[in-house]
Amino acid sequence: MPEGPSILILKEEVEQFSGHKIIAVSGNAAIDIQRLQDKKIESFKTWGKHFLICFDGFTVKIHLLMFGTYLINERKETPPRLSLLFSNGELNFYTCSVKILEGDIDLYYEWDEDIMNENWNPEKAKRSLGKVPNEMICDALLNQNIFSGLGNIIKNEVLYRCYIHPESLVGKIPKAKIDEIVDESSIYSFEFLKWKKKFELKKHWQAHSQNRCVRCDLPLLKKYTGKKKRRSFFCTNCQNLYE
Repeated sequence: MPEGPSILILKEEVEQFSGHKIIAVSGNAAIDIQRLQDKKIESFKTWGKHFLICFDGFTVKIHLLMFGTYLINERKETPPRLSLLFSNGELNFYTCSVKILEGDIDLYYEWDEDIMNENWNPEKAKRSLGKVPNEMICDALLNQNIFSGLGNIIKNEVLYRCYIHPESLVGKIPKAKIDEIVDESSIYSFEFLKWKKKFELKKHWQAHSQNRCVRCDLPLLKKYTGKKKRRSFFCTNCQNLYE
């Protein structure tokens, strides 16, 4: 599933279509697709893993789910979920969720929950963590209403950087470490963005999908952790378990 930084890259890549009118629309999305015909795109926005195409009075929300993709000025042989044609190119989405949000987009999203938004509020994230003391930190980090845009890669890398075992209970983690986790969530996300643009993200992974701890030179444990049962990669020697 694409994480927040990847959706920001999508936004940057499609800015060429902002302010342009849709001259043709097609696809098999379960919305009134023809409503988009001849409509002008007012702006593109992102909220975590949500890509938002904003029109006057409504917004199309795209979620790429686990296997969604998009192509700019290219097409696949398979039918698109949504295809938008402009005078200066085309934008095609595949294997994704497409929904229409009516009215003001600001009514749907808390922008300060997005770890890469200019309005990101780390203090709010800390308060939200304080409300889930019995959750494992691996689950809390993936809660999109606390850390919008944070995905499994960021989770694993942040916890490794902070020396925290993914099965640690939020309420048992020292405050200084909670502060560190929240700060690193944003710091690592922007590093992710930089490395992704250079096509070198994987070479910087220290925990995610790795076999050995670079600090201890011991095997990393791979385990499906928490209620979400997402893959965690961690060192049982240097990542402290708080329970």
